[in-house]
Amino acid sequence: MAEPGFWDDSVAAQQVINENNANKEAYDQFHSLAGELEELELLTELLQEEPDAEMQTELETRLHALNEKMNTYELAMLLDGPYDRNNAILELHPGAGGTESQDWGSMLLRMYTRWSEQHGYQVEILDYQAGDEAGIKSVTLLIKGHNAFGYLKSEKGVHRLVRISPFDSAKRRHTSFCSVDVMPELDETIDIEINPDDLKIDTYRASGAGGQHINKTESAVRITHIPTGTVVASQAQRSQLKNREQAMGMLKAKLYQLEVEKKEQEAAALRGEQKEIGWGSQIRSYVFHPYSMVKDHRTNAETGNVQAVMDGDLDLFIDAYLKMHLV
Repeated sequence: MAEPGFWDDSVAAQQVINENNANKEAYDQFHSLAGELEELELLTELLQEEPDAEMQTELETRLHALNEKMNTYELAMLLDGPYDRNNAILELHPGAGGTESQDWGSMLLRMYTRWSEQHGYQVEILDYQAGDEAGIKSVTLLIKGHNAFGYLKSEKGVHRLVRISPFDSAKRRHTSFCSVDVMPELDETIDIEINPDDLKIDTYRASGAGGQHINKTESAVRITHIPTGTVVASQAQRSQLKNREQAMGMLKAKLYQLEVEKKEQEAAALRGEQKEIGWGSQIRSYVFHPYSMVKDHRTNAETGNVQAVMDGDLDLFIDAYLKMHLV
């Protein structure tokens, strides 16, 4: 950082600083954990020499806390992808099924918002399209915080709900689907070429949850990338220019993700693998009736505490997904 010319490119310089800070944080955490372990080893030796009930309780409490910290540290070390440390852009798109499916989308929106808040992440709604009667037609979130994409990339895929529908007067069991797409927010160092002639740009009046108008001008922006059919929209900002910049950033992230998936499919084809990507890749089932269970079909991680999961307790599934990629 002290070298001549380091600050000539402020974006690249900031990236180096961020990486250095993250490495320093990991280094400090490691030595902090090592220090705590050493203290507990000494405490164990004291107990072996002179048993004490109060000291035994303290040891057990601190061991449990240290185990939790070490699990968190281990998972953080698994996030070594090029954009794992970035903010995450998360999109929810309910499938066919009308109000029931759109309500399922709003339940997932609440679940991811709760998870983010519990982990100290900031949630910004970039685009919100309300359902006709209840729920959502689509939502785009920007989840800000260190490693947000690294953790949430495990959520990409189709989420399936089985329950007695509150919208069915006959109280029949319904199955609903919602697609979750997750991309890293990319910075200016990622160069994605976009031909302006390939874009269709529409403006419309922004509205928020519940259908209330955020403003009375057409500040919201929707951009369609004609060659790929990719559509992005932003209404979070009051300025049309700001929303356009935000939407272009989202489009860049989506086109980058498409290119990554294309390369993954090509590599899988060369290896002779059958790999589904996109709407057909159902990753998790949430069963409310006739029994209670949430099961991830990739890792087989499951729990009977459906309410806890819907309240944002997703770490069981995220942890299992990250550890699965150690094999």
